Amino acid sequence: MFLIDSYESPVGTLWYACDEDGLHLTRVWLPGSEPPAEDRTEAGCFPVIKQTRDWLARYFRGQDPGPCPPLAPQGTPYQMAIWELIREIPYGQTASYKDLAVRYAEENGLDRPAPHPVGQAVGRNPIPLIVPCHRVIGADGNLTGYGGGIDLKIRLLQLEGVDTGRLKMPRGNRFAKEKGPQ
Repeated sequence: MFLIDSYESPVGTLWYACDEDGLHLTRVWLPGSEPPAEDRTEAGCFPVIKQTRDWLARYFRGQDPGPCPPLAPQGTPYQMAIWELIREIPYGQTASYKDLAVRYAEENGLDRPAPHPVGQAVGRNPIPLIVPCHRVIGADGNLTGYGGGIDLKIRLLQLEGVDTGRLKMPRGNRFAKEKGPQ
């Protein structure tokens, strides 16, 4: 069972869940996905739900929302370390999978960075948007996959003021035609 709330954003309905004490955010569902109906319990009165709602309101007004609400994602120690590195990517900026791999390797005394496992950890982020995996791009500037779809990734980056025209857009993407070369 999830203690959940929803938020109507300019990009669609976001759902988010907190732990049973209502103190930590544990999960976010992007537009197009949502928690199973049978697992929902209204959580609107919990502290982290209000903090999340306020954070989202600032974010969708195009403002740096500041520190994220208290989080409690579930993952392996490696995933948790990568998600923490993602949280350090500043609002309105991007970092590559390779950048994250290099930082992880340096911080953990490893000889070689490993971007592929970083990509796997990014793809398993249970708290997208708030743990801003949409800010992670390919080393060559390529907009790689995103759980909410490339169009949503581009919209979120544009909302933050990122010049998406400098990034390599996937072919056939409607934003590619509007914002720059492929």
